[in-house]
Amino acid sequence: MTWKKLVLPVVLAFGIAVASSLAQDHTAGQGPDAPPKADTARFGDPTSTGRHLQGYVYGVIKKIGHDELILDKTEYGDGQSFKLQPKTKYVRDGKAGKLAELKTGESVFIDVKKDKKTGDMIAKKVVLGLDPAQSR
Repeated sequence: MTWKKLVLPVVLAFGIAVASSLAQDHTAGQGPDAPPKADTARFGDPTSTGRHLQGYVYGVIKKIGHDELILDKTEYGDGQSFKLQPKTKYVRDGKAGKLAELKTGESVFIDVKKDKKTGDMIAKKVVLGLDPAQSR
């Protein structure tokens, strides 16, 4: 009887250790600190898509003025005004551009800062074209 009393706890402890080890291996890589998996989505890693444009405002140019752009389809609604300054940068297809190259109806991404005194949205950088990833 003594032999059976010693073997049973050892077998149970071994079984619990193996089960917890398998549970840890099954959930590995799923926590918040886990590195992203390669090829997790059908069209590539979704965490890297558009990462360089996060924080930019997207819109479609409705009207172009010498000191202002008015965009439709922004997160602020239609007819949103963005002030342009002499130091505003323009990037088209990853290369330096000019205000004169902008056309109504084009889609743009704007890096915006808000003037604390007046509340105006000031465009620091206007990015448009096929390859905005090179605009940084």
